[in-house]
Order: sequence, then structure tokens, then C-alpha cells
Amino acid sequence: MQKFADLPKPILRLIKYPPQIAYRLGLGPVIGRLVLLLTTTGRKSGQPRVTSLQYEQVGDTFYLGASRGLKSDWVRNILANPEVEIRLKSHCFRATAQVITDTAPIVDFLELRLHNHPRMMHVMLKASGLSTPPTQAELQEYAQNIALIIVRPKDDLPNP
Repeated sequence: MQKFADLPKPILRLIKYPPQIAYRLGLGPVIGRLVLLLTTTGRKSGQPRVTSLQYEQVGDTFYLGASRGLKSDWVRNILANPEVEIRLKSHCFRATAQVITDTAPIVDFLELRLHNHPRMMHVMLKASGLSTPPTQAELQEYAQNIALIIVRPKDDLPNP
């Protein structure tokens, strides 16, 4: 079975467009319950790069998972320049992102996602070859291949 993270890049890129279109149509307050838009600076081009991502928010901190780990272009952009912009619902703000590859916080993130979104996460993890529900050992092994990005807001920006 092919894992989600192993899909060809062109397919993965197509997945990001529907949420971006929804935000442009003013549906941010609706879709923002599940998806935010992260703008990074292209590490080679210097141009803004927008990626739609699922997230978890704890207090003022946002947690993003990268299923392709350090292979993800948006993660590599953050490693080159951690200054990002987040668009969430009807808010837009600058933030600083930090890439984490240590498995313990990634497992904690996965457990939080499983608690908050059990159906969706079971489908995603099953597609990656894990059992339902996944064992702690499976989560730890899975966490070795992904990255966790912690995003902390710096300030509010005017809405676009």
C-alpha cells in the first residue's frame, strides 16, 4: 500500500489548492476550523510560498505536522528562514516557526490529533500502514519519519 507521504509531489501540490481557494472566497471562518494557510519564504527564490495545513492550537501556539518530514519543501523553507505568516479564519499574523524532529513531542502531537480528530487520524495513519488504533510503538516508529513544526505568533497583521 502506498503511503500518503510517498505520493508524487504534483499530486501533493494539488491537494493544497482547494483550501487556498476557499480562503480567497471568504470561507476562512468555516475552513479555518481545520486548515490554516502558512506562508514561508522560498529558500531559493525568495518568493512567498503558501501551503495549506491542518493544525492543532494549544493556547497561542500552533502545531503542524509534516508527513514528509524534512523532505517537505515548506519545512526546508522554514529551516532556511523561520519567519512565517499564518492566515487562520479571518486573522493574519507573523510568527516564528521551529522544526522539531525529536520523536517524543511528535508522539505527543499525534496523540493530541488522535484525541481531537479520531476518525480523520485513524484514516491517515491506516493509510500509512499503522493499525487502528495505533500502538505506542507504531506511533514512535511513525514519528521518526515526520517533523513537528511549532509556530509562535509575533504580532497581528491587518486582514488581507
